Amino acid sequence: MTVTSPAHLVTGPAPPPVTLLLDTHDDRTIHAAAYQRAHPHRGRITTDPTPHTSSLAYLALDLLRAMGRDSFSHPDAERMSTDPAWRAVTCWTLNTGLAEAIVLRAHRLTHERLKRLATWRTETGIHLILIAHTPTPADEQRLNERLTAANLTDLTAVRGTDTILNTIGPAATGRRHGPPPPDHAYPLPSLPRSGVAAFRADCWRRQNDLDFAHADGQYRAGYAAARTWLAGHTPPPPPSDTPQAENAGPDGATPWRNMEGLRLFLARLTVLSPSPQHTLARIRGAQAGFLSQALLLNVPDDLAKHGGPGITTVPITPRVAHILTTQLPNPLRAAAVAALLFTGTSQSLLSMTQLASVGEHATVLAIDRDSRINVGVPPGPRHMYAIPHRARPLLAAALEFRRRTPRTADHLGLFANCFGTSERFDHLIRDVSLHIPTVLHPHPTEDWHTAARCWHLNTPVPAMAPTMPPAPRAHP
Repeated sequence: MTVTSPAHLVTGPAPPPVTLLLDTHDDRTIHAAAYQRAHPHRGRITTDPTPHTSSLAYLALDLLRAMGRDSFSHPDAERMSTDPAWRAVTCWTLNTGLAEAIVLRAHRLTHERLKRLATWRTETGIHLILIAHTPTPADEQRLNERLTAANLTDLTAVRGTDTILNTIGPAATGRRHGPPPPDHAYPLPSLPRSGVAAFRADCWRRQNDLDFAHADGQYRAGYAAARTWLAGHTPPPPPSDTPQAENAGPDGATPWRNMEGLRLFLARLTVLSPSPQHTLARIRGAQAGFLSQALLLNVPDDLAKHGGPGITTVPITPRVAHILTTQLPNPLRAAAVAALLFTGTSQSLLSMTQLASVGEHATVLAIDRDSRINVGVPPGPRHMYAIPHRARPLLAAALEFRRRTPRTADHLGLFANCFGTSERFDHLIRDVSLHIPTVLHPHPTEDWHTAARCWHLNTPVPAMAPTMPPAPRAHP
């Protein structure tokens, strides 16, 4: 193993000067204004350090609590020591848009605590606002000495209640606490198991007008997504004299070569699907889109047996993202559960995720299982998963957390020690309190989008655009 180079680490912009609010009279209105100013979702927090302790870990936990990540206070919750807690504070700050932190009762902070705040400020570029009660010039002098010793020398001091209140700013507006409203999606009825040629017509015959409109909307979305993707990703077919591979198609059809790209497209198409029925409609629409370009996209007949995106996944909605970020303050644990939710794959495969498996800007997760299992054998196509928008800060924070851990490198496991023992994993699932389909219904076979195959057809195909009128509705 190698020590991570500083070039791997994300750092924030140059921080603004520290704002020091000297509250001579310990005015309650100033403390109230500081709390009312806080709005974690808009990048502002206020923390009142736990009294009667000088622990550095407690100060980090106070900051996590101010961010809304307070599940560590629950009985039997995972405990975080000093260094992991401060790494978590730094990683969440860098990846969630936190820009301003007000710390109350700064006159009680020890030199070590002030030094930790200075390091946090330097690494993240956060605007640090300290509110201190200094009734006498001697108190102010002692505070300035501690600040100087902690390398907090670029200060802007503010005095007077009215001036301090103006510096703090107006109270935050809008929702500040509690989860977003519950998720809702129109439930689709059981869909026919017909192939792509008859699927849409069978839906029309078996469903009422409202159900068909919703199912057909998902079908059309899959068709449009396939056509759009193929416009920029269709590779030329292999030469006709190329030896046929094991997955060669019927009637001399030549296999699709960019399997990683195809797997990623299918994962992106279905990762936010609210149910397996929605997924099936999208897949059938995508198959029709491929067929319109003389491409045969074949997926397993029994999607539920295989699992994977859209089958054993849970959409990362605002409510799910809120639960992950508040219930799991450790970035590694939050990212591990998020990965279970948006991949729908097995724990054994996710445990092979390396730091290098997460693509740029945390948009793609590519797991190279073959090279990990069969050392020395040329790797096959990687297992590709799309990272939803709301899960990307979680994966980015986990990467940052792991890279700030001593003796780490990109080829090492991202989720190491997250799925290792049943007891640890059970605690992880218990803490998050979310329905995780791939845990409740594990599937030993490969995910459906990994088992999908595609061929270039050499024969004409009928038009199957969704603008075609469906078959007449049957009447009794």
